[in-house]
Amino acid sequence: MHQFWLVRHALVHPDSLCYLYGTDDVPLCETTMQAQSGRYAALAARLPRPARLICTPLSRTRLTADALIRAGYPKSEPEIDPAFVEQNFGQLQGMPIARFDERGHTERHPFWPIHAAETPPGGESFAHLITRVGEGLEALLGSATGEHTIIVSHGGAIRAACAHALGLTPHQALCLQIDNISLTRLEFNDRGWRILSMNEHPAESISAEPK
Repeated sequence: MHQFWLVRHALVHPDSLCYLYGTDDVPLCETTMQAQSGRYAALAARLPRPARLICTPLSRTRLTADALIRAGYPKSEPEIDPAFVEQNFGQLQGMPIARFDERGHTERHPFWPIHAAETPPGGESFAHLITRVGEGLEALLGSATGEHTIIVSHGGAIRAACAHALGLTPHQALCLQIDNISLTRLEFNDRGWRILSMNEHPAESISAEPK
C-alpha cells in the first residue's frame, strides 16, 4: 500500500490572477499566507511523517512546502519532479482570463479557460497532462521505499492525478474543485487505485489521523 498526499500550492499574488499563468513562475501572495498561518499549521499537523516530499520546478510549490515546514512539519529537503507541474498553455499563457470567454462557450470548459481536448499552440492538452501526471505517479510508486509521498503541486495536476486514479475523462476531471492549500489523498494497494479524500481542508478535519 502507498498513499499520496497532494497539496495545492498557496494562493498566488493578486496581480497574477487576472491572466492565465500556467507554467509561468509567478510569486505567491505573502499577505494571504501570513493571514492563513493557522491553516498551514493544521495542514502540517495533518501530513504523515515520515514521508517523501516532492515539489515541482516552479517556486510556488517549494515556497508552500517551506511554509508548511515553518508551521511545524519536520524539516525535509524536497525532490523536484517536473511530472507534476501545471498544464503548459503554450502561446495562451499570459492571456487575460476575461478574454477566454470571447473565444465562444463551445471552445472552453465551464470550469477551465480552454476546452478539455484543446492543445494550445506550443502547449499541451489536459489529456496529455493526465498522461504525464499518471506516469509520474507510477514512477514514484516504483521507487518508493516508505508508505507515504507528499506532493506539493498545482490545481490542474491534482485533477489529473484524480483522473489517473479513477479513469476519468479530461472533461470530468476538470469539473473537480481543488482549492489552494487543500489536501487530496490517493492510495494504491493490491486492488488498485482509490481516492481517500479530495479538496480536504485540514483546519476543518484535523481529528482524522494518517493511516
